[in-house]
Amino acid sequence: MRPINIQAIPGLPDIEPGDDLAGLIIEMADRAGQALEDGDILAIAHKVVSKAEGKLIRLSEVTPSDEALELADRLNKDPRKVEVILRDSKRIVRAFKHEGQHEGVIIAEHRLGFICANAAVDESNVEGDDGVVVLPQDPDASARAIRDRLFELTGARLGVVITDTFGRPWRMGIMNVAIGLAGVPALLNRVGETDAYGRVMTATVPALADEIAAASGILMVKEAKQPVILFKGINWTEQDSSAQEILRPQQEDLFR
Repeated sequence: MRPINIQAIPGLPDIEPGDDLAGLIIEMADRAGQALEDGDILAIAHKVVSKAEGKLIRLSEVTPSDEALELADRLNKDPRKVEVILRDSKRIVRAFKHEGQHEGVIIAEHRLGFICANAAVDESNVEGDDGVVVLPQDPDASARAIRDRLFELTGARLGVVITDTFGRPWRMGIMNVAIGLAGVPALLNRVGETDAYGRVMTATVPALADEIAAASGILMVKEAKQPVILFKGINWTEQDSSAQEILRPQQEDLFR
């Protein structure tokens, strides 16, 4: 196995709506002496993608619905933020506030099918105290557009994984997961292959895209302003893919 190298691309400026994100990534990589080559993979925090696509919402411009007002009162949350959460949700999975908590928790099914806190509505790394960022309208399409632009600028066949940070059922802490893909396989089906002892594997399907996203989180710390992580040396085969492939079908969800 060849070694895998993971490094942050430093120096990316604050992103504004309409910015050429791929162009800025190339510019910063060139400055850092990080040549992008065929087979490299970029993990990109959705926050910079969302900002470039203008997915910033000013809470001062949000009028909460009756449902948002009731839920916000119960959970001690900003009703304007709750309204944004409701707009981006298919359903509220659970909303609760434990005794002693300052603010309650909303677990929602995002319109794209992801189960996460606050339907991925987030105010971290947003300038000022009046803004929240939501997910891109179609993260897979965003990843494909970035990949196409990177190819246009470099001629390199790259993979792109757009990430967000989610909590996990039954485990403490948060980690990066894949929410948008271009070129990179979502899953690797190893059923029928053999393990190190010659046993045939019957249920081994690694989530490659999530593994890459999780590894990117080691360097993608919020205070470091390093939203783009470059992977070299991963063995992968280019294919049409979607982060939707990672979502468990409803008929297999035993806890719905």
